[in-house]
Amino acid sequence: MRQLTTARDTYAQPWAPMRSPRSVEYDLLARITQRLRGAWDLRKQDFPGLVVAIAENNRVWAVLAADVADPDNALPQPLRARLFYLYQFIEQHSRKVLADGAGVEVLVDINTAVMRGLRGDPGLAR
Repeated sequence: MRQLTTARDTYAQPWAPMRSPRSVEYDLLARITQRLRGAWDLRKQDFPGLVVAIAENNRVWAVLAADVADPDNALPQPLRARLFYLYQFIEQHSRKVLADGAGVEVLVDINTAVMRGLRGDPGLAR
């Protein structure tokens, strides 16, 4: 019960800054990207940790894919299509990481590129 009270108190504080959806998405991708890197580095000692990090990354991308597939999504259609394609690629490559030992570098690169886009970095289009 105390956890609920603490959460309620935290979210009810009027001085807590409002965060944009982009900021929340950026932070989420940053955390999962760091987990992927760390889990990859420790894969020989903690393969289950890699499985969890891959699953978390896939969950994030599944939510993003569902969001861009929504006809009411305000993003331009070409961007929505590219993001959905990335989701499909990530799902496919994640299976290769777990089954064949493929690296997570491309997953990290994709997350990092999307994070740059969320921050408005024009270098994203390279």
